[in-house]
Amino acid sequence: MPNNDIVDGSQSSTAIDQYQSHRLDIPNAPPIRLQTLDLSRNVAIDPKGKRFVVATFDDRHIGRGFVTAVYPQQNGYLTLVRLTICELRSETPEDALQKHVQVIRTIQQGKLNDFVKSLQ
Repeated sequence: MPNNDIVDGSQSSTAIDQYQSHRLDIPNAPPIRLQTLDLSRNVAIDPKGKRFVVATFDDRHIGRGFVTAVYPQQNGYLTLVRLTICELRSETPEDALQKHVQVIRTIQQGKLNDFVKSLQ
């Protein structure tokens, strides 16, 4: 379990260090270089070859908890972050990483559109 020490009224970075250094091994979903607040970031490819980036990051500093977001990817490298397809929020890193894996599997099965509709 992570150390949830409180330092100066906020949670210390050691609480998520364990998750930031841990890359999820998801079949057919290669990892991407992590950004500063990322827990995990992978490419997911649907059955038609369309590519998406699934990023799970710590957004507690603005009160959103842990966020798992899906972005389209263009030309195999360009992540279109301003075209967010969906975002899922979680209270804990464990829940966020579970959602991360679930979303990747959903994309790989070609069911992203149905998944997004179910969120509305």
